[in-house]
Formats: sequence, structure tokens, C-alpha cells
Amino acid sequence: MKELVIIAVGAALVNNVVLSQFLGLCPFLGVSKKIGTAAGMGTAVIFVLTLSSFGTGLIYKYILVKTGMEYLKTIVFILVIAALVQIVEMFLKKGLPSLYRALGVYLPLITTNCAVLGVAIINVQKNYSVLEGTVNGFASAVGFTLSIVLMAGLREKMEYNDVPRSFQGMPIVLLTAMLMSIAFCGFAGII
Repeated sequence: MKELVIIAVGAALVNNVVLSQFLGLCPFLGVSKKIGTAAGMGTAVIFVLTLSSFGTGLIYKYILVKTGMEYLKTIVFILVIAALVQIVEMFLKKGLPSLYRALGVYLPLITTNCAVLGVAIINVQKNYSVLEGTVNGFASAVGFTLSIVLMAGLREKMEYNDVPRSFQGMPIVLLTAMLMSIAFCGFAGII
């Protein structure tokens, strides 16, 4: 149990996929304009990343390793992630059309989100069990959601600030992301 807590805290805060490992920057910068949209993207990433970590862990341990085809892991992982993203897309299109429209192109791009594939590969590289990999995937997604919602909150506040002209737009967003990254370095002493 202690190991799982350490993995979860490490994945969510210390080794945050966005602010520490710089994975998934496209949706982090592209969908973090409004808190509602960012929370919706974070929820979709939590679903996809958790289930993909579970599914890829099972497939890798019990099919690819047993048959000696570990070299196919990247292709198989992408197929699993794409299937999960299609499920999320169909659900949002039918159940939450406003969120579906707000996420726009970023929703199908979860398939190519390097954070999702990166966590699946990290699970294999660290030789996590299926349970440890699933916990790592869930906690990584929670860390992604935390960082994207925090960024959205800051960007909403910055809309009403008097930002110097040369820093308006993406420069102030990147500076804010840098400061958030430095702040998350403070969690390094936790574990």
C-alpha cells in the first residue's frame, strides 16, 4: 500500500507529466483558456490514461512478453489509446455536446497526446505491475488535470490584467507555465 501511495504522489506532484516531464504540452496550452473546458479535458484524460495504463499493462505482461513480441508495444499501445479516445468521443458527442464542441480538435488529439503514450511506456520501463501501472496512470492524469485547471484559472484572471504588449498572448502563458513548473519543483522533497 505504501508503494502505491508513493507512486501516486510521485506521479501527480513530483514527476508531473506536464510541468516536470514536459509531456502533453499541446492540450495544456491549447485547452487551458477556460476552467470548464480544462476540467472537461482533464476528466477525459483521466479516463483514457487510467484505462490505457490498465489495458496496456495487461496486454504487455500477458500477451507481448509471453509471445516474445515486446517490440510491438508502441503500435499496440497506440491502438489501445485510440480505441479508448473513440469511446470518450462518442460519449461526449452524445451526452455532453457543448463540452464536445468546446474541446474541438483537442479531443481526438488525446490519441496523439504524448503524455498518454509516455505514461504507458514509463509503466513498462519501470517494470510496474498492472496495479502499479494503473495507479501511476491515474495519478499522472490527476496531475495533468491539476496543472491544466490551475493554468486555466490563471489565464482567466490574466484576461483582466494589464499585461505589457510584448508579453500579451502566448509569451505570458509560457512564462506562467515556467513559474508553475518551478513551484511544482517544491514537491520534490515529499518522497
